[in-house]
Amino acid sequence: MRTSLRGSESIPPFLKGERGGFKGGVFMQILIVNQSEVRQLLPMAECIEVMAEALKTLARGQAILPLRPVLWLPEKVGALGMMPAYMEDLQIMGLKIVSVFPGNHGTEYDSHMGAVMIFETKHGQPLAIMDATEITAIRTAAVSGVATKLLARDAARDLAVLGSGTQARTHLEAMLLCRKIRRVRVWSRNHENGRQFAERESRRHNIQVELMPTVQAAVHGADIICTTTSSPDPILLGKYLSAGAHINAVGSSVPFARELDTEAVVKSRLFVDRRESTVNEAGDFLIPKKEGAVGDGHIQGEIGEILLGKVKGRKSQEEITLFKSLGLAVEDLASADHIYKKAIEKGAGTRVEFGGSRR
Repeated sequence: MRTSLRGSESIPPFLKGERGGFKGGVFMQILIVNQSEVRQLLPMAECIEVMAEALKTLARGQAILPLRPVLWLPEKVGALGMMPAYMEDLQIMGLKIVSVFPGNHGTEYDSHMGAVMIFETKHGQPLAIMDATEITAIRTAAVSGVATKLLARDAARDLAVLGSGTQARTHLEAMLLCRKIRRVRVWSRNHENGRQFAERESRRHNIQVELMPTVQAAVHGADIICTTTSSPDPILLGKYLSAGAHINAVGSSVPFARELDTEAVVKSRLFVDRRESTVNEAGDFLIPKKEGAVGDGHIQGEIGEILLGKVKGRKSQEEITLFKSLGLAVEDLASADHIYKKAIEKGAGTRVEFGGSRR
């Protein structure tokens, strides 16, 4: 059940002070939700539905979403990204602040770590701080799930996953929910990581995951391809693509890196999470544009626009469709809002006195 947080009469009881309500004084508490709790409270199937609603909110113009500022460390070995947003329908504002260290792939550290913080918009009260690693892992794949439902052929059965990290894991889960997948192939630049991924995910989903020696072998004849790597240079080439394929490209979110070559982008009908973000941040689009191969008109529309019926998705069984995912703050906030309301209902998370009240 989705509850409003507008007004003191609907503030959860644990946020009110011992003297009851705002007039008698308030212990300004905040809810902390850790990684394992995020995972429990945000199942993939639910997140796919939440992301569809968030993208519709964006397409209706009911969100404020600045381009994200990024602080780069020297030599671009890592970055700190800040992603603020406001969502009118949920009456929340907030941000995700996340470190991005591609060199963490293959180590005990995730490549994306940070926190999502949400506020109500009547008084500006902070409501919750949540682990961003797990929210990012789940919501990114869930958005690809929304795109796949809209753009992949109904009869799509053959899945290729490029990469063997966190996003590969969550994308496999999302794709299995969105289509009746019968074959799964994976490619990883690190063979041992790929082998472990194939064995682990085969057991988890009770489906054989085949480790392939090359990208071309992994994607040959594939109906759905998910690129989830940290590669700065193209790994998926246009000449590898089969007619009718759908691609979810999620690994790159900066202007100077890309997973797809120019031919792959040119051959595809391109859909995005948000136009403004794509023309400023997506190397998969900006590099072919700089080469003169495509223009802004190559972007067919946003996923939210398809959901609202403003834009046509797949038009034929033979065309190749491409969803370029950058990740948006509205996706993080909608996920956090869903988690927050479930946590209140279930008594989950840790409540901490935080400050902000007038004594």
